[in-house]
Amino acid sequence: MALRYKITSRKDNIKGEEKKFIMQAISTGTVDAERIALEISRECSLSEVDVQAVIMALGQKLRFHLEEGEIVELGDLGRFKLGIKSPTQNEASALHPSAIKAFRLNFQPSKKMKHWLKSEISVRKVAKK
Repeated sequence: MALRYKITSRKDNIKGEEKKFIMQAISTGTVDAERIALEISRECSLSEVDVQAVIMALGQKLRFHLEEGEIVELGDLGRFKLGIKSPTQNEASALHPSAIKAFRLNFQPSKKMKHWLKSEISVRKVAKK
């Protein structure tokens, strides 16, 4: 199946630029961990409950290792690591943990996933309603 998209207009009111058009991917729904576990269980010898347990454990271990400052590599999926959002300062001594505004979860797709993103996704324009 092809990824659906639509063409929408955007206007930059701050810069005062004229309206421009972009292509926007259209979501066809959400798939949760239970659905993924069911699908995987139908393709292997593990039960749905076993797959759900592995997904839960993966989430816990991902969080644990990220909190330890480690990069977590998950094979053909890619790598996860934590990032920090903080203000810039003129002096290094002005930066301390209380300056952290937020943490981000950074994802870097694997080479296989990058290849898929570059060349193997088909797209289909959604008709206007």
